[in-house]
Amino acid sequence: QVQLVESGGGLVQARGSLNLSCAGSGRTFSALAMAWFRQAPGKEREFVAAINWNGGRTDYSDSVKGRFTISRDNAKNTVYLQMNSLKSEDTAVYYCAADRTIGAFTPRYGYDIWGQGTQVTVSS
Repeated sequence: QVQLVESGGGLVQARGSLNLSCAGSGRTFSALAMAWFRQAPGKEREFVAAINWNGGRTDYSDSVKGRFTISRDNAKNTVYLQMNSLKSEDTAVYYCAADRTIGAFTPRYGYDIWGQGTQVTVSS
């Protein structure tokens, strides 16, 4: 069973940068699609970015495209989210997620393993 632990959140000023990490355990991590979602106070959880098992395919929400980059290092069982040019509207709890179906890639759906989340706060 894959388990996920996020880190790297914090307080940053607008136009600043943060790099989130998601460390996974389990033998199948490198074969799973991974994604980042976020949930702001009073709002529903929303898709941010996704990456397939080998990093060859990615997908981004329109709100972060061009500012955020998702990547992975399967040797380290870790997925990253580099966030640049942060805006106050990026403030949210960021969650890492995995699709336990080996080899699948439906970027915005189908995630059934979740981390506990990490808070990102962007001050204007």
